[in-house]
Amino acid sequence: MDWNAAYDNAGFIPEAAGYLTRWPAEAAAFRETAQARLDIPYGDEPREAFDLFLPEGAPEGLVVFVHGGYWRRFDRTDWSHFAAGSLARGWAVAMPSYPLCPVVTIPEITECTRRAIEAAAAEIPGPIRLTGHSAGGHLVARMPAAGLAPEVLARVARILPISPVSDLRPLLKIDLVETLRLTPESAAAESPRLAPAPGIPVDVWVGAEERPVFLDQARWLAEAWGAHHHVATGRHHFDVIDDLRVPDSPLVAALLA
Repeated sequence: MDWNAAYDNAGFIPEAAGYLTRWPAEAAAFRETAQARLDIPYGDEPREAFDLFLPEGAPEGLVVFVHGGYWRRFDRTDWSHFAAGSLARGWAVAMPSYPLCPVVTIPEITECTRRAIEAAAAEIPGPIRLTGHSAGGHLVARMPAAGLAPEVLARVARILPISPVSDLRPLLKIDLVETLRLTPESAAAESPRLAPAPGIPVDVWVGAEERPVFLDQARWLAEAWGAHHHVATGRHHFDVIDDLRVPDSPLVAALLA
């Protein structure tokens, strides 16, 4: 089996490069009209900051969206427009950035995510929903076992990983392992699939047209945790998150249930 090809999403999505240029442009346009507090720090490093998008009126609660990019690319400013669906439903949405591999390791990114969520929770009262895409799906799935402050964890009412990497051990077989600085020990420790199921409702989403290994990764987490498992018809790894922009979509309904 060619493990590099197996985990190569862009190589199997038509016009993949178009998404990578369109996302930042659409995100920038969204920020021009959104009510937001930008660049709120949660640490000392430049990438340790989050943007907070605010609805009209008092928020129903807080959604935190953690971006993907194989822990090595992208920034919160590439994804702002994916706050639209939850925002229209009256929820505040926090979108953090985090330092990237190989400057830091995946365990360090997990720690950054924990601190970002705690900082965002201090800004907005009420229930919290955690969601993230790809590597971001991995990061939100890590939170129940990652030392999230008890008073914040108690507010987390739902976790919705989208196309998550739930078991990092297969990544030891791809060339990217050097950039990710993964070891057998850290790959196991950072695998939500191997952690106890949290006492929090979990919905795992994945696109039906994704690479087979990502279908496996989503199924593994759902099976390990007894979670709801939704396979989105006709969606691939890049467009599976599109419905986060649509207030009445099944994806937003599941997130805010």
